[in-house]
Amino acid sequence: MSIVVDVEEVNRLSDLIAQDGNVSESLSTMTQDENIYERLKKAAQDGDIERLYELIAEDPNILGHFDEVPFCETPLHIAAEKGQTHFAMELMTLKPSLALKLNTSGFSPMHLALQNNHTRMVRRFIAIDSSLVSIKGRGRITPLHHVARIGDAELLSEFLFACPSSVEDLTIKCEMAVHVAVKNHQIEVFKVLLGWLKRENREEILDWKDEDGNTVFHIAALNNQTEVMKLLRGTVKLRAKNLDGQTARDILSTLSPAATSLFQRADPRLFFRLFGSTTTLAGYLHKKPSYIEKWNNLFGLTNLMSNTRHRSLNSNDSRTVILVVAILIVTTTYQASLNPPGGFWQEDSSNPKDDDGHYAGQIIMRSRNALYFLVLNGIAFFLSLSVIMILTVGLPMWKVLYLSTAALGFAISASFYVSLPNTPSSLQTIVKLVFVSGYPVITAVVVCAPLTEFLRNTLRRAQVDFPARYFTSPHELS
Repeated sequence: MSIVVDVEEVNRLSDLIAQDGNVSESLSTMTQDENIYERLKKAAQDGDIERLYELIAEDPNILGHFDEVPFCETPLHIAAEKGQTHFAMELMTLKPSLALKLNTSGFSPMHLALQNNHTRMVRRFIAIDSSLVSIKGRGRITPLHHVARIGDAELLSEFLFACPSSVEDLTIKCEMAVHVAVKNHQIEVFKVLLGWLKRENREEILDWKDEDGNTVFHIAALNNQTEVMKLLRGTVKLRAKNLDGQTARDILSTLSPAATSLFQRADPRLFFRLFGSTTTLAGYLHKKPSYIEKWNNLFGLTNLMSNTRHRSLNSNDSRTVILVVAILIVTTTYQASLNPPGGFWQEDSSNPKDDDGHYAGQIIMRSRNALYFLVLNGIAFFLSLSVIMILTVGLPMWKVLYLSTAALGFAISASFYVSLPNTPSSLQTIVKLVFVSGYPVITAVVVCAPLTEFLRNTLRRAQVDFPARYFTSPHELS
């Protein structure tokens, strides 16, 4: 009896058996992977750090797999939700990127810890990485927005000091923490935010608007929160309008006409805020640049926040270089006036009123040469002093700096007149014109012109019904 073997059929069966073996091997591997991740999940739920390291020994890349998926639930999410603080800190040390991952619901481990009231873990998170205060989750809501909504003033205070820039973070509705606090009637949280903004000299943030064009003042009016409005009325633009063309006063008069009396009781400093005219951003840009803005352009500085970061850094460098050079010139010329060539007479002459006589403290050099020296030295001094005045006005402590610099200008003007030697009658007119009348007037112009233009420019910008962040303040370039 003979057996006929079909070779092709045998080969086909062999391939099927081999493929079945590969499938079985793949299924076995997948089962093992699923098993190890289930064990990792269980370790995170229990906070078992020893088990974590055992799993890492089995698969050294076990935590690295989570970086390959954009949105997933990591062991850190599980630990944060369950309140396993030590396990979470261990994971953050081993794999810091896990703290930045969002799960499929759009929440980071920081968000989950806050939602489950694990404040101890939250504090440990920001102790390791303070930037987590600004991490954006679902709806671009940050941890700062969350604590502003629930009214945790203590935790919010810690967040502000850990990450100051988080106060500017916006949700998808263009709401900052101050908007969220007022909308949710969290008065204590709002007071904390207001106090922090005042201490940081950043009150302009209160004029920023949400998606409906409402400032914090509008929102307070919509919710009839007169206490908040009283706190804000000396800080915000009272005549700012939302997208419906309404001011906060218009809203309040509709909802609660009796409450509008707080506007009548406003102190005199608020007269402009309440009754001054306002303009749009387009209206502001339509006007000619102010002298301050022209000076800024002349010195290579920026006027608007729409410039790039590179331009802002260049502006900072330009301000520093110009200030250093101006201060060097002022120092040199001031020193030259104190120690002129030849020095000063130490005593009066026998007849000091004669053309050839002298008083103690007058320059020894000849009157014509002294006149040239003091005029040229004065020009260099006052030009450099005017540059310093322009660049320092508006800086922190600028009033003290400005007053002391102005005093220096008047002092040097007086010293020029006193130290000038007796002059012949032919030069008396020039002396009176330059030293008696000219230098005092120049000093007054140098002092008053930058101050006047700074105040006018500030007033113009205050009239713009738009977020103040579109303008550059001097201290932002320092």
